[in-house]
Amino acid sequence: MKSSLKTNLYYLVLWTVSLLAFSPVLWIFLAGLKTRDQVLSIPPQWFFKPTMENFTNLFVKYEFLGFFLNSLFISIIAVIIAIIVSFLAAYAFSRFKPKGTNFIMFLLLSMRMVPGAAVIVPVFLLYVALGWKNTYFGMIMFYTMFSIPFSVWILKGFIDGISKRFDETAIVNGAGQLHIMTKVILPQVRPGIIAAFIFNLIFVWNEFLFNFVIGGNKVTTAPVIIAIGAYTDKGYEWGFIGAASVVFIVPLLFILFIFQKYLLVGMTFGTVRGEI
Repeated sequence: MKSSLKTNLYYLVLWTVSLLAFSPVLWIFLAGLKTRDQVLSIPPQWFFKPTMENFTNLFVKYEFLGFFLNSLFISIIAVIIAIIVSFLAAYAFSRFKPKGTNFIMFLLLSMRMVPGAAVIVPVFLLYVALGWKNTYFGMIMFYTMFSIPFSVWILKGFIDGISKRFDETAIVNGAGQLHIMTKVILPQVRPGIIAAFIFNLIFVWNEFLFNFVIGGNKVTTAPVIIAIGAYTDKGYEWGFIGAASVVFIVPLLFILFIFQKYLLVGMTFGTVRGEI
């Protein structure tokens, strides 16, 4: 009886925390279905007649689809390139351990911890000098560069968790390094690769500052247009913010739901296995 009460209280706390954390998302979703007056009403209206006008205006008036596709294209291409490069680098650091590996890994992690505001000016000047501002190539290269340090760091931990006996067995059977990487190591670190892909996709998908500064009309992504397109002469268009945010959030939630099993396994993969 005491155990059952404890369990019920535990789940009650979890549900309470979850609902509180989800409440901003619920408010945004409801805002997308309300008129301007309903959004600004005090006290808030929880029961109202929903309207799809905000979602219609989103694609007709604001042409949001183009900005959404920019986010999709830039995010996926940049993260895929970053994962490929990071896997090769992580394999080299894990198996060959070049001199200074520990310092390099620390440096890579430190680079990811640098605030964006601290480097935005030199990045802007560099992009203007190279002619990469407002180009797909420039944005993809920047997000690739910014995704690689974390990906290398996390994938190296996963590869470290795989016994070198797998490599040795493959070498004895005549396999080369490319075969070992793609046929022996890669299948075993797939959860880690998916985890790194999702973590980096979340960052690139939500990134605002660098796209706002070094992007432009041609490569503007959804977060930027949600911020700058929300304000008009009449004030903030909360209906636009709500509808755009819902459309922007749903694909990421769908991906997280599909890959949640791999994500959870990937997060613990490097910690539960060691060399045999």
